[in-house]
Amino acid sequence: MDEFLLVNFLESRQLLVNAVPQGRTNVIVRLEAGTYQVSLAGQRNFSPDFQTVTLRFTAITNPAELTFHLLPPSAMTPGGPGTSA
Repeated sequence: MDEFLLVNFLESRQLLVNAVPQGRTNVIVRLEAGTYQVSLAGQRNFSPDFQTVTLRFTAITNPAELTFHLLPPSAMTPGGPGTSA
């Protein structure tokens, strides 16, 4: 059965669902019922690193929602999370 997920983030990013690119932030994504590990592609300037969600009993008008937060520059350290050093 189809389930629906909306991942909120300040900018448009590709979603990684179980490490597979699928959909984008801020757009409802259709998935099969189940449990998924969700993260964002691109620069690692967000928190948390990933979230786990179980999709069941959602609707396109009432999707499950996750929110990732943009880290401030002060939280970015050279060679740390969010950098490519």
